[in-house]
Amino acid sequence: MLKSFRLFVFFSGLWAALPAIGQVHYHKDGRPWSVTTKRGPDAIAGGWYYNLGITGMRAILVEKEPTQLLVKYVFHGTPAHGKIKPGDLLIGANGRKFVTPHLNGYSVEVFGGKGPLRDLGIAIEESQGRKLRGKLSLAVLREGKTTKETLDLGTSNGTYGRKFPSDCPKSSRLRKQLCEFIAGEQRPDGSWGQPHINTFSALALLASGESKYLPLVKKNAEFHARKTKASDRSSLINWRYMAAGIVMGEYYHRTKEKWILPELEEVYQFLLSSQYTDLSQVTESAKKRKLPRREGQALGGWGHNPGFEGYGPIAMVTGQGALTFAVLKHCGIDVDRARHDSAYGFLARGTGRNGYLWYADSPSRHDRWADMGRTGASAVANFLSPYKEKKYRASALAHARAIGDHPETLPDTHGSPMMGMGYTALGAHVDRASFRRMMDSNRWWFTLAQCPDGTFYYQPNRDNNPYDYTDGAGRLSASAVVALIFLMDEKNLLVTGGAK
Repeated sequence: MLKSFRLFVFFSGLWAALPAIGQVHYHKDGRPWSVTTKRGPDAIAGGWYYNLGITGMRAILVEKEPTQLLVKYVFHGTPAHGKIKPGDLLIGANGRKFVTPHLNGYSVEVFGGKGPLRDLGIAIEESQGRKLRGKLSLAVLREGKTTKETLDLGTSNGTYGRKFPSDCPKSSRLRKQLCEFIAGEQRPDGSWGQPHINTFSALALLASGESKYLPLVKKNAEFHARKTKASDRSSLINWRYMAAGIVMGEYYHRTKEKWILPELEEVYQFLLSSQYTDLSQVTESAKKRKLPRREGQALGGWGHNPGFEGYGPIAMVTGQGALTFAVLKHCGIDVDRARHDSAYGFLARGTGRNGYLWYADSPSRHDRWADMGRTGASAVANFLSPYKEKKYRASALAHARAIGDHPETLPDTHGSPMMGMGYTALGAHVDRASFRRMMDSNRWWFTLAQCPDGTFYYQPNRDNNPYDYTDGAGRLSASAVVALIFLMDEKNLLVTGGAK
């Protein structure tokens, strides 16, 4: 994970002479485009490029031509195959030239998809409607000459409805396909890979409400049961235990299978031991690094590991910890309220007056914001608070509305970007209006991220976790998160507003 954090350090001077800033910052050594994955359907593409919807094309942003897309790969048997070639420059679609420079990336100035990516996404979706009868017209610059190529995308995919993912045939079809894909990707041991992929894959299948997936989720819950215990000193451990608690808790909430309760109690006891409550918990190795500098700092939080190791307690993990405690409480586990409230207190201290949750437990500024993953995690944790005081609901709404005020951040997070995207969406879902703004603002992203086979693709981002892993997790992580987003309005889970 630390490797991923280091991989995309921003060099501010790199763009000084350019008219626009592109998403996932360019580097002289070829990153991010040179990042590869070794397994799965994306291995043959040869780099971490943008997926251009169901066309079959992969492209990169052009540094010196910020209104163009450079095609790097075309998948065999797709609509673009035989018509578009690697090296072609896309300069317009459906009779409209790309004129807006790309402004996509990780900072408040460039969040979102403004530019040729958004414009192409809009064109691809409109081409799948009845008016254009499945035809996408592309203006292509090839060897110095402009040509026109027409791709037949067909109309079977259709367009997203006005209220998507609700009351939307396209969303309904896709979520069914995605759940089948997720089911087929489960490993023999019951897992789906990394903690966040385990979380969102299992939650998506549960959110579907389909009883045929319950055996798969049970198998995943059994995996978590085997891998968790009340005392554990593994590396990056808190992420895994929170994933276990949320998944097993949601499964218990659905099935009431009593064997899970002792397993949930083990997760609870571990999280009690790993929550930061006193300076005496700090390990000797952590004492050589950053420690709390004021009374009460970091109390109630969780970091990557117990003992203040790594970065110490941070908001993204603490949001999930508070959420896990809430899920466990709803399952009947006797959660210590003082401990639970100390986690909520950590999150409250890190929240600005605009509802945005900063990296740890103190806001840098009250009028600034960045990616919204931790804000979303805190939103759903407060929304699920088992306590009656109004402050929890107020915090949840403040967080959700912060996301709704800046919905363009959805695809652009760091660390494990698909985790951030999933929690951003869960947080926005607390408030209907905020969720609507988030979905409408990112309609282009859902169009571009969809692959010809119906799976979804992890588009280039600030960090490459898990794109460059050897298990092809890029497709699975994106597909699991999109499936869950498309199923949130079904409200079949605690975390999506189901009956508590």
